[in-house]
Amino acid sequence: MTEKKVHIIDTTLRDGEQAAGVVFSLEEKMEIAALLDKAGVPELEIGMPAISPQDKEDITTLVHAGFSFDCLAWCRAVCSDVDEAAATGAQGVHISFPVSSIHLNALGKNELWVMKKLGEVLRYASGRFRYITVGAQDASRAGFPFLVDFIGQAVCCGASRVRIADTVGIMNPFTVSKLFTRLKREYPHVPFEFHGHNDLGMATANTFTALCSGAEAASVTVNGLGERSGNAVLEELVMALSLSGNRQSGIHTEYLTELSTLVERASGRVLSDMKPITGKFAISHESGVHTQCLLTDRTTYQIIDAANVGRSEAPFVFGKHSGRAAICGFFSSKGYELSAEESSNLLSDVKQEAVKLKRSLSESELLSLYKKHF
Repeated sequence: MTEKKVHIIDTTLRDGEQAAGVVFSLEEKMEIAALLDKAGVPELEIGMPAISPQDKEDITTLVHAGFSFDCLAWCRAVCSDVDEAAATGAQGVHISFPVSSIHLNALGKNELWVMKKLGEVLRYASGRFRYITVGAQDASRAGFPFLVDFIGQAVCCGASRVRIADTVGIMNPFTVSKLFTRLKREYPHVPFEFHGHNDLGMATANTFTALCSGAEAASVTVNGLGERSGNAVLEELVMALSLSGNRQSGIHTEYLTELSTLVERASGRVLSDMKPITGKFAISHESGVHTQCLLTDRTTYQIIDAANVGRSEAPFVFGKHSGRAAICGFFSSKGYELSAEESSNLLSDVKQEAVKLKRSLSESELLSLYKKHF
C-alpha cells in the first residue's frame, strides 16, 4: 500500500512575517509566493486580512494572481475577521482559538466561551470558503480532555482540518509522538496538522515526529522564519522526510536553496553558515580523512546531493585539517601535478598559514604558496 503524501502548508507570508522587525513588500510577497508555487507547495497561509487595509489588499492580490496553490487566510475567533478574509476571495480560512488555561486566563475567557464561540464563528464562516481549518492555539499546554472535546466540536461544526499548535515550543519528539498517538486513537479519521515553534530548538524535529505519528499536515516556514526563535523549517523538514523518514512531500527540492536565499534577503535575517541544507558550509569539507574518501565517493561523508537542493558541489576547504589527497586534487585541477614530497611540503605550509590566519585559505592564497615553492 502506497503511503499517503505529507501535506505541506507554508506560512512564511503569515507567521514568517510575524518575526520581530520583518516586513515584506507586496513585490517580495509575490516573488516568494511564485517560487513556492514553482516548488510545488500545495497550500500557503498568506496573511491576516484584519491587520490593515494594506494587508487585506496584498492578500487579495495574491489570491487572484493565478498561482496553483490554495490560499489560506488566518483569522482570530471573530466574525469580523471572517468577513475580511471572505472579501479577499481566499479559498480557505484558518480560525484560531485559545485552548490552554494560560491563554484563556490571560484573555479573561474560559472553556465554555471557547466551545460557544467555536460553533458561532464556524457557522458564520460556513459556505463562504471552500474549506475551513481550526487552530487549537497553545494545544501543547491544554488539558487533554478539553482538547479532545474541542476537536470533536470543531469537526461537528464543519472544520476540515485541525491544527495542533505548539505555540511556545515546549514540546519534544517524545511528547509529540505521545500526543498524536492519543489524538488519532480518539479521532482516527480527523486530518491533523502540526504547527511547531522553535523556542527550544526542536520545531523541525517535533514536526517530523508529528508527521510520523499520525498528523497528515504541517505548517512550516522558509528558513524557519517566525516569532521569537521561529518555526519548523520548510527545507529541512522536506529533506528530513525524504532522507530520514522515507516520506514524500511532493516538494521540488531543487528550488530549496533559491527559496532560502530569497527569504533571507527579503526578511533581512542572515542565515548561519552552518545552517542545514542551505547554509554556506552545509556541504563543505576540510578534514583530510573525509576529503580522501569524498574524492572516491561523495556519499561517504555527505548524504545531501547538492543538485537535489539547487546547489553545486562545494570545493574542498583548505586549512589546518586538510590532507594530501585534497591538496593534490586541487593542484591537479589547475594543471600542476605534485610529487609526494612536494605535496607534503605544501601541505605543511597550508596548515601553518591557516593556523596563523585562524581561517581557511582562498584559492589565490593556495596558488601563492605554490609559487613560493616552485
